[in-house]
Amino acid sequence: MSHVKAGSTSKNVHDSPGQRLGVKRFGGQVVHEGEIIVRQVGQTKLAGPGTFLSRNFSIHAAKDGVVNFRKVRIKNFTGKTAPRTQVIVEGKPATKAKTVTK
Repeated sequence: MSHVKAGSTSKNVHDSPGQRLGVKRFGGQVVHEGEIIVRQVGQTKLAGPGTFLSRNFSIHAAKDGVVNFRKVRIKNFTGKTAPRTQVIVEGKPATKAKTVTK
């Protein structure tokens, strides 16, 4: 007969870092082509004009411009509509003219 007591098992000891999801550029901010605007799991926000969706559902700017968010209603396969947020990049940002002084 053993004189050593049984050891307990440990559960839930693995800790993984956060995924840093969320909105990276907010409405009214200037973005350049290729910048990440939103990082998300699944398609919670929709890619609108001036943006594109990558394989991991991140929304990137397809052109230089200003970020804007719009509420839209999309139709599901059952015909029911659901509210979603659409991410848009509009036009060129206003740039200041450089003045050269001598």
